[in-house]
Amino acid sequence: MTEGKKTPMYEIYKSQGAKLVDFGGWDLPVQFSSIKEEHEAVRTKAGLFDVSHMGEIEITGKDAENFIQYMVTNDVSKMTEGSAQYNAMCYEDGGTVDDLIVYKKGHDNFLLVVNAANTDKDFDWIKSHQKGDVEINNISDEVAQLAIQGPKAEQILQTLAEFDLSTIGPFKFKEISINSVNSLVSRTGYTGEDGFEIYCPWDSAPGLWEAILEAGKDEGLLPCGLGARDTLRFEAKLALYGQELSKDISPIEAGIGFAVKTKKEADFIGKEALKKQREDGPARKLVGIEMIDKAIPRTHYEVFAGDKKIGEVTTGTQSPTLKKNLGLALIDAAYTELGTECEVDIRGKRRKAKVVKSPFYKRG
Repeated sequence: MTEGKKTPMYEIYKSQGAKLVDFGGWDLPVQFSSIKEEHEAVRTKAGLFDVSHMGEIEITGKDAENFIQYMVTNDVSKMTEGSAQYNAMCYEDGGTVDDLIVYKKGHDNFLLVVNAANTDKDFDWIKSHQKGDVEINNISDEVAQLAIQGPKAEQILQTLAEFDLSTIGPFKFKEISINSVNSLVSRTGYTGEDGFEIYCPWDSAPGLWEAILEAGKDEGLLPCGLGARDTLRFEAKLALYGQELSKDISPIEAGIGFAVKTKKEADFIGKEALKKQREDGPARKLVGIEMIDKAIPRTHYEVFAGDKKIGEVTTGTQSPTLKKNLGLALIDAAYTELGTECEVDIRGKRRKAKVVKSPFYKRG
């Protein structure tokens, strides 16, 4: 068995008794205390995550904006300096290379934050389409990322920042100092809660992690692992690459069509396929399902209507917030109306479920 890659936080995980798992080739904590306890902390107080495994790709040069416009589905020309934008990169057939966040640092200076397991693939994909006056650098080994999420996130982080964090709006960022560490601080979130991402030099992350935990100890801040990150993002219906999105699942099928601007003037990879899919209506859609029978739907479980297989579960669990057995399922568009009953094949037995409204959880 090959040893996984490690973030700068690895020794801290071990010292704090985290349970580690292999995630996309990285040794990462699935939990520190329990998934439910960490999930609850983020929903009611705050949680701190190490997401240093995420990939960072820097694109600079006078043609940077036009080049990124060609690579992604959203309209980068609408971005202002200091803003972030959720995006997708697609293949010509509309399948998804990755979902990502684009940060605009200047007209000729952009940062792309991509999924950990896709970093090398994404970098090669972007490099293979390089054109114009652009420079493309994979700086993932230099940049660590911590994320503090939850209703008390701002209050806790503010104690370590001289800058007024309330002035950083949703999908905005600022380059500031946190506990004397120069950082890019953004407000995008992947939990359904308010919170911040802190991009800092790789070696500065352990000290910053300790300082943030200390600052939040009286407010109920907990260190959190991948388990809670997954249940939190699932309740908020935030896509996970490899489950809700893949080379075989388009952004429109996955319900992130808001990030696909087929009417933008600039051409982009996959534009024609996605335009056609939007005009015709996708053959499959991502929906929320709730189990009627007592059972938990899991990733890749098949979904049926009578004898017809209509799709499969992409993510499923018992929702810690709602205490219901819920799933996200990619199914035939004809069966996606709210209230439609279906069956999930759970270890060879069909269990009743129904299509319900999603996201399952919305803040406030």
